[in-house]
Amino acid sequence: MSHDGVGLRAVMRSVAFLTAGALAVPALAACSAEDEAGKPVAGQDIAPAARDLIADGGTLRWAVDSVPETLNTFQADADAATSRVAGAVLPSMYRLDQNGRPQVNPNYLESAKIVEREPKQVVLYKLNQQAVWSDGREIGAADFAAQWRALSGKDTAYWTARNAGYDRIEKIERGKNNLEVRVTFSRPYADWKSLFSPLYPKDVMGTPDSFNDGARRKLKVTAGPFALQNVDRKEGKVHLTRNPRWWGRPTKLSEIDLIAVARDKRATALAADQLDLAEIDPSAAERITLAAGDQSSSTPLQGPGGKQSKAGQSTLRGFVVRKSLEPAYTQLALNGSEGPLTDERVRRAVARALDREELAKVVLAPLGLPAVPVGSHLALSGQQAYADNSGALGGQDTAGAQALLTEAGWVPGGPVKEQKKTEKAAGSEGKKASPDSDGSGDDGTYIVGEDDKPSDADREKKDPKDHSEKRNHGEQHNQGEKHQQRHSGEYADEQAGKHLDGRQYVNQGGAPGAYAPKGTAAPAGAAAGALTKDGKPLTLRFVLPSGPGSESLRAVADRIAQMLGRIGIHAELSKVSDDSYFKDHIASGQYDLALYSWPATAFPATDARPIFAKPVPAADGSLSVEQNFTRVGTDQVDQLFDQAIATLDEDEERSLVRKADAHIWAAAGSIPLYQRPQLTAARSNLANAGAFGFQTPIYEDMGFLKKGAQPSATPSKS
Repeated sequence: MSHDGVGLRAVMRSVAFLTAGALAVPALAACSAEDEAGKPVAGQDIAPAARDLIADGGTLRWAVDSVPETLNTFQADADAATSRVAGAVLPSMYRLDQNGRPQVNPNYLESAKIVEREPKQVVLYKLNQQAVWSDGREIGAADFAAQWRALSGKDTAYWTARNAGYDRIEKIERGKNNLEVRVTFSRPYADWKSLFSPLYPKDVMGTPDSFNDGARRKLKVTAGPFALQNVDRKEGKVHLTRNPRWWGRPTKLSEIDLIAVARDKRATALAADQLDLAEIDPSAAERITLAAGDQSSSTPLQGPGGKQSKAGQSTLRGFVVRKSLEPAYTQLALNGSEGPLTDERVRRAVARALDREELAKVVLAPLGLPAVPVGSHLALSGQQAYADNSGALGGQDTAGAQALLTEAGWVPGGPVKEQKKTEKAAGSEGKKASPDSDGSGDDGTYIVGEDDKPSDADREKKDPKDHSEKRNHGEQHNQGEKHQQRHSGEYADEQAGKHLDGRQYVNQGGAPGAYAPKGTAAPAGAAAGALTKDGKPLTLRFVLPSGPGSESLRAVADRIAQMLGRIGIHAELSKVSDDSYFKDHIASGQYDLALYSWPATAFPATDARPIFAKPVPAADGSLSVEQNFTRVGTDQVDQLFDQAIATLDEDEERSLVRKADAHIWAAAGSIPLYQRPQLTAARSNLANAGAFGFQTPIYEDMGFLKKGAQPSATPSKS
């Protein structure tokens, strides 16, 4: 998540739910032990090679979803391609390692540390004396200060998507010399390492005009291993070349071309020798594996329909599939704003009905990846803040789930009132979309933050009552995204729309989750043996994207529906178009159950708070939910986040974040399921590139192996 309301109708304004006292959250220990964080479930797969084994020169053709609309990562329409360009051409004070933890980037920073805590926090940055912008000017305090002023939120003329952290800075000044930058904070800020990554030159940040428009299509001044040569929107390509002023390890590649290719077209582009590196879906991975035959070192992928024809596979023989797990997780979201799920006992019953390991296997096992359920909302295994806190809610327990439903007043075989066609069952309202609705071609897993957004006028025209809610969401939704370091590769969910690449992972069939009624037809789609209360069956509307890349999500949804059926809950699967799935259903609260993803973050105290903050009434009477699309939150979780962000003790911050996660589990607004798979097609002689996992790509080390060279266990730093 790295990265920085939906207003409901006035009658629904009291929409946050405190966890019942009957549900005890286990007391957490000091939580300073690193063993709780563990290691990444799957390591990165990038064919590491020593630099002396890599040829000098060559062009890497790397697929992106689209040419970025802006090159300014701090604007609302920035996407994964924006972050990829920034990672190659701009300074970043910190970058993520293989465990998703921030490390000093020595190309720009000799050191950074807190030098004063009282009366105010002061961080002293000591810059690399060789670090210069492409125009020859030293990187210095003036650039830091310009970025702070632009992102502080004090000047509304800057059209920024977020200001988290920058709003806590009081002043920035030069230190003892030009290589020192002193940053004084008005309030303590635990996640100060998230700031100034990327760092833009003062030429971009210095005025509202240059910030708003100057860096959308071009970056005249850069300071990375590569420089931006041009953006060709007509050809769908961003062209990067070596930075002649680069002071670090020389880049092995001469050029990088970021080429816009839709995900469902990438196998064809690879076969046509138009790409060297591309994230792909399982069907493309299967084609590459078949083409490679015994030459592939990857675990064979099980194709959704068995063996495929090898016709035309020979053109893919020069590629391999590199695979890992994305720094993002897929969750089951439970909308707590209306219907049966306003009762936390029903939410907890849904959670206790799930076999999360089985659901992880649906997606990951066919790909040869470890099917380990995610145990935290706020970090992934290997990251500093990770700990498995799922015990706060409990594991799969059918009897326990049924007992919770009985306690909530849902009984089997109760009387059901005849309903008019215009009436709904106990679940959320909303129209069903045609299963044939056109999809986006994405994999169907939505990472929050990447979806395209309709105009306010279109939204108001479509649903005037919900306009204030959606307008609020439009202003805040993008604030959950940050550049590559925070997303660690995509983000959010990277999408969450465009960053959040939902992709197809496995096509498994299965019953749609409906249950045939016994005897006479039950009204409102009630299933046989379904539970009822107040004359209505317990039916939950499970909204899913209908696009061709969403098979794996639908397979997971089918399994969930079956699990819920065992405890008497009928999940009504409702397919909607990919374009409307997030903006018209998730963001606006028109669902009971849904599947979408969040990117992981190295800074959960900052980035995760908007996702789990308790919704509050806005001045206009709407409900501000920030990015909490489940509408479930508690005062205690908010307080723990506030405490975590304000402490300068790293162990204490980690402990507070873990406690917050335990309370989020207990509230049962969202249930983490599995870490998303990351499949990357790479030319077989391409080294130090592929499925990066958590790690920030190191652009200067990527390249093509010399003839006869083989990847090594650990890349050299020489």
